Amino acid sequence: QVQLVESGGGSVQAGGSLRLSCAASGRTFSSYTMGWLRRAPGKEREFVAAISWSGDTTYYADSAKGRFTISRDNAKNTVYLRMNNLKPEDTAVYYCAASILEYYAGSYVPDYWGQGTQVTVSS
Repeated sequence: QVQLVESGGGSVQAGGSLRLSCAASGRTFSSYTMGWLRRAPGKEREFVAAISWSGDTTYYADSAKGRFTISRDNAKNTVYLRMNNLKPEDTAVYYCAASILEYYAGSYVPDYWGQGTQVTVSS
């Protein structure tokens, strides 16, 4: 069982930056592929980024490439999402997730979810 708690959301102006953090409980954090997903108002939840258990490999949605960076610290049981050059269309609730499966062929299948943190970007 893994419990995930996100933090770091907030309101920023377009072009600004935020860093989201996700603290995980449990001793097996390093076994999971960690990811971030988001749900914008009126839209379905979508994949944003994922990182392999070792941290060596990262994956991004096209909307996140070049602006967002996912990283992890297995010693701290924490995964991060650094978001730069934020746009109003990045406004969403951001969810941290953990998957026992590797990211494969464009598919990330979480086993555990956090409660979400709101990110609001104003123009």
